[in-house]
Amino acid sequence: MSNIIPAARPRLSSTDLRNLSRKAGHDRQKHPLLIVGIRGYYRDTMGAHGVNDRGIYDDAIFIDSPNGTVAFNGNTDPSGYRKGYGTKAGQKGMATLKPGLWACHRFGKHKSYPALIQTGGELTVLRDGTPDYEDTGYFGINIHRGGRNTTSSEGCQTVHPDQWPAFISMATSEAKRLFGAAFTEINIPYLLIDLKTS
Repeated sequence: MSNIIPAARPRLSSTDLRNLSRKAGHDRQKHPLLIVGIRGYYRDTMGAHGVNDRGIYDDAIFIDSPNGTVAFNGNTDPSGYRKGYGTKAGQKGMATLKPGLWACHRFGKHKSYPALIQTGGELTVLRDGTPDYEDTGYFGINIHRGGRNTTSSEGCQTVHPDQWPAFISMATSEAKRLFGAAFTEINIPYLLIDLKTS
C-alpha cells in the first residue's frame, strides 16, 4: 500500500453511523441514500500525530442506504494550501468543505467520468487565509476519484482510485433502486463530520 492510504478500510457499524447522521439532522425517510465523510478518521495513525493532514487518505467515506453500509478510504480536504483574502477569482484561498449536512450533490460528470457533483445547491467552505474565512456558493465541491500519488483535491471529497469503481457503482445502483429513472434529478445528501469538533 502507498503511504498516502491506510492498510485497511474504515470500520463503523450501520447503527453507529445512523446515530451520527440522526444527530446531524438527517431525515432517513426523506433521504434514504446518504454519503458520509468522517474527517480525521485516521488522524492519529497516519501523517503527523494529532493532525488531520492534507494530501493523504486519512479520512473515511461511507455509503449508507436501507440495504446496507459500505466504507471506503477517502479524503475530505484539499491536497495543498493556498492562502487568499477574498471571494473573487485570483483572491480565493484554497477551499475546505465545512462540516455539516449538505443536500446538494447529484449524479453527473466530473471531467469525463460519472461522479457526484455539486449542482443541487450551495454549500459553505472555509478558505485558507490570515485568518481562514468562510465562503458560501457553488464551487464544484464534487465527490470524485482521487489519484494514486495525490488525493487530487482542490476542496473536493475524493475516494482512492482502487476503491472508486466500487464506490460509484454502489452509489449509482442504490440510487436507481430507490429513485428509479429519476435518480439523476435527486439531491443526494452528503454529511461531513469532523472528529475533532464532534
